[in-house]
Amino acid sequence: MTELTKLTLAEARKGLAAKDFTSKELTEAHIAAIEKANTAINAFVLATPEMALEQAAASDARIAKGEAGALEGLPLGIKDLFCTKGVRTTACSKILDDFTPTYESTVTQNLWNAGALMLGKLNNDEFAMGSSNETSAFGPVVSPWRRKGSNARLVPGGSSGGSSAAVAADLCLAATATDTGGSIRQPAALTGTVGIKPTYGRCSRWGIVAFASSLDQAGPIAKTVEDCAIMLGAMASHDPKDTTSVDLPVPDYVAQMKASVKGLRVGVPKEYRVEGMSAEIGQLWEEGVAWLKAAGATIREISLPHTKYALPAYYIVAPAEASSNLARYDGVRYGLRVPGKDLIDTYEQTRAAGFGKEVKRRVLIGTYVLSAGYYDAYYLKAQKVRSLIKRDFDEAFRDIDVVLTPTTPSPAFAFGEKSGDPIAMYLEDIFTVTVNMAGLPGISVPAGVSYEGTPLGLQLIGKPFDEGTLFRAAKVIEDAAGRFVPPERWWLA
Repeated sequence: MTELTKLTLAEARKGLAAKDFTSKELTEAHIAAIEKANTAINAFVLATPEMALEQAAASDARIAKGEAGALEGLPLGIKDLFCTKGVRTTACSKILDDFTPTYESTVTQNLWNAGALMLGKLNNDEFAMGSSNETSAFGPVVSPWRRKGSNARLVPGGSSGGSSAAVAADLCLAATATDTGGSIRQPAALTGTVGIKPTYGRCSRWGIVAFASSLDQAGPIAKTVEDCAIMLGAMASHDPKDTTSVDLPVPDYVAQMKASVKGLRVGVPKEYRVEGMSAEIGQLWEEGVAWLKAAGATIREISLPHTKYALPAYYIVAPAEASSNLARYDGVRYGLRVPGKDLIDTYEQTRAAGFGKEVKRRVLIGTYVLSAGYYDAYYLKAQKVRSLIKRDFDEAFRDIDVVLTPTTPSPAFAFGEKSGDPIAMYLEDIFTVTVNMAGLPGISVPAGVSYEGTPLGLQLIGKPFDEGTLFRAAKVIEDAAGRFVPPERWWLA
């Protein structure tokens, strides 16, 4: 039965359709894996086995009647940023306490409408602020990967570290995630999984706990490119409840993925060859170029001149929006309340106790850059830089179809190696933030292993709403590089 957890989403879907096993059996196998592994990995902050089995029974009944949806009977993990009706949602922060939504996020509702079922809520950095999943109020997530000859606990990336670790450790078939500056692609790269951040507006943000509203976007983390294509097809939709949601039909991403890349124009930006990037990342990048070339794509060097300003601009825009969004957590209507001597004192005591160190740091930065006298010098300037970054991509896309870059500047690091140095941690996003600043789609696909024996990923960046081309190019890399799974399943020992 445990072999069922090793299936990809596509394989599990075929198996259910062929009646090789039931949704109940598939779900029970995953529940057993979570019970055995979660103490070691800490990917799930709340398991919902009863709910999953109830949904599985309903799915089996629909499959028997020939009424199966696109994701019928498939068990998923849901990042704790997505509101789930009647199931605790905390954004992995103490300030939300035992908040239980009375409504469902649009993305998760789309998944349930397609027949998927929920194994539980997945760990993430508090309010999605972090690149290592070390800032969660529920404690850090441990990557299923280890360095050769070492038992040091490695980070699974962040903020969607629970999603990437759960998928890599076969605790769910696929998972929802969110990406504000790289929070889908970076954890996918560090765990040997595939993760796509769709174009801004492709998936509804309604019912997802906000970090930075002009940057946040939901997407999937899964075992393969095809699994990501299946997941995104179900997650994406137009939503009148989200004014930034785009009213465009959702294409058949799986069909688009199967098309040839012959004649595809791939841009390689010279500005991404940054100082301090490890030699093995550069080598991997060259391999990616060679694979695409061999499949019939043409390669061109391009320039994205404002790339060097992306990270500082991002760390002004994102904290500014976070400062505004997190002002709603005041201990009055829901979540944690620490009583004070008056209303202002209640606010102060609640926020002091409820927010973690990294969240406080970003709220302070954001409040500062929005304050009188500094707004023009920081926030306004950062927004102008953002426009220039978008213009760089617009100009490049006149001559190319897709951009190829590394996903991260280095492989997975161990706990504590960067957490004491915010700048080192923020540099983890160096290759990913431009995509959010420009509102473009980006995918990370596993492409190799480091000298330490841990996964490395390559990133493909596409034109707005051209996720199909990303899946097509990513499939070429996946076919050439193969899949990467942790060599030993130590978490089940």
